[in-house]
Amino acid sequence: MKLNYRIVIFALAIIFGIFFSAPSLFQMQDGKKVTLGLDLQGGLHMLLGVKTEEAVKSRVKSIAASIKYFSERKDILIDSLAFDENGVTFALLDKDDLKAMQSFLHEIKGAIVVVVGDSISLSLSDEEIARTQEQAISQAIETIRNRLDQFGLAEPVVARQGEEKILVQLAGIKTIEDEQRARELISRAAKLELMAVDEDRIARVHTMSDNDAASYGDVILEDVSNPNIKHLVREIPVLDGSMLTDANVGFDENNRPLISFSLNAEGAQIFGDFTGKSVGKRLAVVLDGKVYSAPVINERIGGGSGQISGNYTVMEAKDLAIALRSGSLLAPIYLMEKRSVGPSLGADSIKASMVALIGGFGLVIFFMIAYYRVAGIVANIALIANLLIILAVMSLFGATLTLPGMAGIVLTVGMAVDANVIISERIRELLNQGASMHKAIEEGYANAIRAILDANITTLIAAVVLYAYGTGAIKGFAITISIGILASMLTAILGTHGIYQMLESRIQKSKNNLLWFGIKG
Repeated sequence: MKLNYRIVIFALAIIFGIFFSAPSLFQMQDGKKVTLGLDLQGGLHMLLGVKTEEAVKSRVKSIAASIKYFSERKDILIDSLAFDENGVTFALLDKDDLKAMQSFLHEIKGAIVVVVGDSISLSLSDEEIARTQEQAISQAIETIRNRLDQFGLAEPVVARQGEEKILVQLAGIKTIEDEQRARELISRAAKLELMAVDEDRIARVHTMSDNDAASYGDVILEDVSNPNIKHLVREIPVLDGSMLTDANVGFDENNRPLISFSLNAEGAQIFGDFTGKSVGKRLAVVLDGKVYSAPVINERIGGGSGQISGNYTVMEAKDLAIALRSGSLLAPIYLMEKRSVGPSLGADSIKASMVALIGGFGLVIFFMIAYYRVAGIVANIALIANLLIILAVMSLFGATLTLPGMAGIVLTVGMAVDANVIISERIRELLNQGASMHKAIEEGYANAIRAILDANITTLIAAVVLYAYGTGAIKGFAITISIGILASMLTAILGTHGIYQMLESRIQKSKNNLLWFGIKG
């Protein structure tokens, strides 16, 4: 017996497999483990709808805010600035400013500008409306995925279904509290707006109707801590959450949680300009249509940062910071369908999958030993190493194991042993032709490797395509198949070859081909 580089690599691969798969196999407290998917451990399945028409209205509102800021920055006098779901209208008081205003408006993507005398109206083209609605759905998928990733759930499934629906699957949601927290985090618009308080009419806010407020270009909002407290603010915000760059949990002087946020360069400029000319007035911090605070501006605030204080717990503050960091939803979402997958169903799935895996594994081991004798034992060692490596890699990367993933592992057992069957048959053919043991082993591997590579590479390409275009369970199947193929090429080609090279002198001395490869002669 002599060591070679192949057997050393094989031994290291087995040690790697044992070390990193142990936490998952024995459910140890320490170490990274494979996460079970929704179908194996239970969880929450939701189908969400997106109100895309609200995204169009939000886009129009944002354009109105941009027009207001541009006119103030360029000292252009405008009047009667208003907006609705159809577009923005305003009057230009000085016709000499028309050219500059038109130049600015034509830079707005998808805008249709109509000028009649001193009145200007802006609406969005049909193509831009469709693009905005499509962007709202895509952005909702990405935002929900980011929020759930930061929430701490392992590989949540967030995928588009149909035209305006989003499928969300959350494994490991077992309590009503966890479910409620996840649903609130998903559905929260997290729309941050900084809005000027109408100081001239605020005293009459409790006697005004929404229509009265709208006639002044205002809107009445509730206070987050007390619905009976009303705030009268300008409908067009000073700036919104699209200019937010970061949000984190902090604490005030009384050790109460608050949210510290930062703005980008444009937001910081707008914020600084507004606070500089509004000293002594109030600025309302509005989140999802409710006023969290309305502090008096004492001086110009530079640096582009601010705080949101409120009566919430540390956990609520953390979730709010996650929602703000991941971005606001362009359009509200609503729950269309919800169902919970119980842990008992997951346990049944695991039991059935394990029966299939152990049954198939046992039959393969029995066949290989019965037919190929010692060569079968060598193949089985490679097969066990292959399974350990698959589990270790999945554990190392915190991958989620689903029922199709279990099926992928069962299929990998067959594919891994197939390589050893091809190799063993090539060696047996050469031995039957009278070749020496050394020549039979070396040429057997050389002849078999082409067929093995062809089969494995084509399957790997298919798995990559499945992963790229599939979702959820299909990705789980593709991941396990891909890892299994790469592991089997290491164990079946490199590992078993190293074992035969190490045992070659003993095989030659025994001259017992029946014992070693299951053939007479």
